[in-house]
Amino acid sequence: MNDRLEMFSDGVFAIAITLLILDLKVPPVDSVHSVAELWEDLLRLWPSAFALGLSFIIILIAWIGHHNMLKGVDKTSPQFQVSNGFFIFTIILLPFSTAFMAEYLDTPYAQPAIVVYCLNTLLHNFGWNVLHRSILKPVPLLKESADMGLYKKASRSARYSIVLYAAIAFLAWWLPYVALIICVLTWLYWLYISISFRPPEPSLKEKGVESFIK
Repeated sequence: MNDRLEMFSDGVFAIAITLLILDLKVPPVDSVHSVAELWEDLLRLWPSAFALGLSFIIILIAWIGHHNMLKGVDKTSPQFQVSNGFFIFTIILLPFSTAFMAEYLDTPYAQPAIVVYCLNTLLHNFGWNVLHRSILKPVPLLKESADMGLYKKASRSARYSIVLYAAIAFLAWWLPYVALIICVLTWLYWLYISISFRPPEPSLKEKGVESFIK
């Protein structure tokens, strides 16, 4: 039912991740006059490498969560399609906020860049909230075998998280580096949750008649 939607979403995830690397520039050979100078130029790339790594983790978590979520969805609705489109929109903004933060992170003008990045993560979390709501309301779009409680728990978690990311974005206005550290720690936590998550085993009905024969 949602194969085309998932294929389109996966394509956007892939493009967004690819765009992240474009900000990591190789030092021009004409500007290098010694091995030591080349190492210094590489070390100056740390803001770009840091921003790339953080955004890669965010998009990876989003892709894993989106894939797991769609496993239990076998219906669709206009609200769900629009909500998925908005969720994808929050993903394609990440390459811009990543490049912005990478450019200004190691400068006296880092505050606006970090605020924009934190606002992007807040918007992304809001996208999760909208997406979860469209799956559960007004009519659940889940398979009969899907764990409704699991989807409701994920929806509640997204609602709580939006408060957290709103607080981080607010804090970034006055203490940008502190807010960024907290932001990194929260996404490392979500990465751990994503890696350790084990989806429920499919039922015998889903496995098909061959399951019974074997």
